[in-house]
Amino acid sequence: MSELITADLVDLDLDRSAATKDAAARSLAQRMAAAGRVTDLDGFLADVAAREAQMPTGLDGGIGIPHCRSAHVTEPTLAFGRSAAGIDFGAADGPADLIFLIAAPTGGDADHLSILSSLARQLMDETFTGALRSETEPARAAALIRGEEPAAAPRPAPAEPTAATPEPVRAEPTADEPRADEPAAAEPDAADAARPPAPFRIVAVTSCPTGIAHTYMAAESLEKAARAAGVELTVETQGSAGFQRLDPELVAAADGVLLAHDVEVRDRERFAGKPVVDVGVKAGINRPAELIAELRAKAARGETTAAPAGPAAPMDKGAEAGDGYPARLRKWLMTGVSYMVPFVAAGGLLIALAFAIGGYTVDKAPSVAEHFVWAESASWAALLFQIGSTAFGFLVPVLAGFIAYGMADRPGLVPGFVGGAIALTVNAGFLGGLIAGLLAGAVVQAIQRVGVPPVLRGIMPVVVIPLVSSALVGFLMFLVVGKPIAALQKALTGWLSDLSGANAVILGVLLGLMMCFDLGGPLNKVAYAFAVGGLANPNPGSLKVMAAVMAAGMVPPLAMALATTVRGRLFTRAERENGKAAWVLGASFITEGAIPFAAADPLRVIPSAMAGGAVTGGLSMAFGCTLRAPHGGIFVVPLIGQPLLYLLAVAAGTVVSAALVILLKRFRAPSPTSPGADVPPSADPAPRAAHTPRTEHPHREVTTH
Repeated sequence: MSELITADLVDLDLDRSAATKDAAARSLAQRMAAAGRVTDLDGFLADVAAREAQMPTGLDGGIGIPHCRSAHVTEPTLAFGRSAAGIDFGAADGPADLIFLIAAPTGGDADHLSILSSLARQLMDETFTGALRSETEPARAAALIRGEEPAAAPRPAPAEPTAATPEPVRAEPTADEPRADEPAAAEPDAADAARPPAPFRIVAVTSCPTGIAHTYMAAESLEKAARAAGVELTVETQGSAGFQRLDPELVAAADGVLLAHDVEVRDRERFAGKPVVDVGVKAGINRPAELIAELRAKAARGETTAAPAGPAAPMDKGAEAGDGYPARLRKWLMTGVSYMVPFVAAGGLLIALAFAIGGYTVDKAPSVAEHFVWAESASWAALLFQIGSTAFGFLVPVLAGFIAYGMADRPGLVPGFVGGAIALTVNAGFLGGLIAGLLAGAVVQAIQRVGVPPVLRGIMPVVVIPLVSSALVGFLMFLVVGKPIAALQKALTGWLSDLSGANAVILGVLLGLMMCFDLGGPLNKVAYAFAVGGLANPNPGSLKVMAAVMAAGMVPPLAMALATTVRGRLFTRAERENGKAAWVLGASFITEGAIPFAAADPLRVIPSAMAGGAVTGGLSMAFGCTLRAPHGGIFVVPLIGQPLLYLLAVAAGTVVSAALVILLKRFRAPSPTSPGADVPPSADPAPRAAHTPRTEHPHREVTTH
């Protein structure tokens, strides 16, 4: 990583200027700006905060790696800081004392990936991190990070050869291959007698949601454990810039497969018929020796995969062994909802535009394929409505198909879509789609567990599984569960239609709390899906529910925008910049616009947002506001029943939430001394003082828990 870091970009006493991750990022970013590598300090820090809000960048072993791509960066740059007290970056094992701020210019994907992957691999070397913790000179610390070896470097010379490029992953030479460090006169007969005729061979795949740091740290950890165990291991890192496929000959010759991943493994069918250990990527980092031992034990027992795609599903990969059925069920359902949402957005907005142009009678228009007048607005409104209705018609099949996909991978798609379509046919609606997806996934999982002769494995995913699973799911939906679910859907629709008075207000409050609790997370999606499901059979009650949900979802970002405008001194510069954007995000019904604020100060922001959402949801129901489009924001105001009261409900919730977050921030901590202060009052210094300087760090190659 030559020239990415210089002595001017190293701070070996970060405690003097930073006690929080925001302050640490600012301190290191100021060094980048002074070096001419960052053109807009506040703009760059806003990009860093936005990336941090997506996922904490703390790693086990006292490491923090805040990073981002930004238009305010002129060239790929790395700054390093060391904190004796430790700074919390969200790692499970505690605060970080080694902080690396990584900056790459917009569009510099290859540079960004190269920086992160190289650094991630180095961070798995305890000699490297130990040297950084003991180094006293910035210039030598920068040289260590660049991969240079200063004359008086504290790191001892490694016994194994080092080079700019990684050495082969093979941990032990084969029987006919001499060791690099053995004398030329070593007796081959004695060497052969001291090792098995052939080493145990493993192929591995590592991947994580961002495809950057954890992907390569897991690979490095597994390689290190393989060397210690005396096995051959070749890793395929499926990173954000793609991946280089394992040699088919290596896969064919492998004795076992180790998958450490939080997203779907691409081309997983390559590993059919092999012993497989399948875990989350953090397990690959924290307990690689255990995983290798488990894989060898499976191979010794003759356990192999029964089908090209095992029963574990893509959404299960982030789960450790302790995750129970409820956690898995939530992930399966959220998989379906996440794939359904784009259809809702596209179809719903097209329907909203159609209503705005052609009025509420546009749904009675004839097919535009048979009657379309180019000069008539009614024809264009009918076109938009029919396109939107077509997109909306995919909601239930897509929901069912991708719930099944979350459970059983690609083999679940066909029976899931078939089951979802049947749910529409028997009028089982949204609930029918949920049940159809779960049934399809369960049926495919059951088929995958059936042992089949090797000669039939090739036709299982393309013929047998789609045929048998679709027939079984169709039978169950048409003749067993379809009618009871349709009756339940009808009862729910009737209940919503009759909803009024205190019951309606209570439901509005509950939905408002759900929309604002996790700001676009699972509970938010459940409330949204409940409202969308009611639109399948629209009635006054379901239209009120949709309005309440959409109104409450606007409150958190609008409240944070208002709070940063009214009491800007209570927020950091980055938060004030985010507050400006939050006005637009809130007005567009993008609840996630409040995430940067919640990530920095969850104990004050989230309760405040929930209070405002509850007020808005309850008022919207009390006012009898209705909404025919499955979307929120200012775009759909023409489609809202009681629009002025609807906007009043949104404004009331926004004011309540903003006032509460301002009160909590003032009450809990003193405000910064100046409007330009870098540390928000949400950063409570008391816990920091309790930290003792970190002198040792747990080995990341944990073998017991």
